[in-house]
Amino acid sequence: MAAILHVTSAVFFAVSPLVVGGFNGFAPDQFPVPQDNAPVQPAGYAFSIWGLIYLWLIAGAGYGLLRRADAPDWAAMRWPLIGSLVIGAAWIPAAQASVPAATVMIWAMWALAVLALWRAGQADRWWQRVPIALYAGWLTAASCVALGLVLAGYGAMGGIASAALCIVLALALAVTVQRARPDEPLYAAAVIWALIGVVIANLGDGALPIAMLAGLGAALLAAVTARLATES
Repeated sequence: MAAILHVTSAVFFAVSPLVVGGFNGFAPDQFPVPQDNAPVQPAGYAFSIWGLIYLWLIAGAGYGLLRRADAPDWAAMRWPLIGSLVIGAAWIPAAQASVPAATVMIWAMWALAVLALWRAGQADRWWQRVPIALYAGWLTAASCVALGLVLAGYGAMGGIASAALCIVLALALAVTVQRARPDEPLYAAAVIWALIGVVIANLGDGALPIAMLAGLGAALLAAVTARLATES
């Protein structure tokens, strides 16, 4: 049953953007303080990683159903991943209706995805661990971006200050998770992809200090990940 629900939730999660018309980011006027070109947000091209994540999650779930339906290491990670995907399937409508609600939801998605990654076994890396790692890595960045937008958009902090805080938070979370799973560098790769997107978004007319901080963070995370992989 868990294997079937894993496949079902992955499919519903992947098709949800098609059903509700997709998501192109929060509208500036969804916030009391409009968020035009928020420095915490990656460049638009970075969101293309979702296509890879959707397909890989479905492929991994399908493999698990057909080949590993009763495997204990798959069973350990399925329920938290299913929970994350079910929340994710409802996330876009929530984001269109309420930014604070969507922010709470994406942090719940992140927590469950990380729990699934921690529980994932050593076998079947490309089918079991990698899709979860990419998903959890991107959610690490996305949840911090959402928090940064809320902090700036509701007047708690300025845009640059909130972006700096949330980049540091994303790095702290990423290093913590990567230390727990040093055998899966593609988790960090997804976070680095998002940080490079922040760099690109802030070059030119953006906030240069944020571009520099994100670039330094990406380099630091890459170095930590390489060291952990060597030691493990």
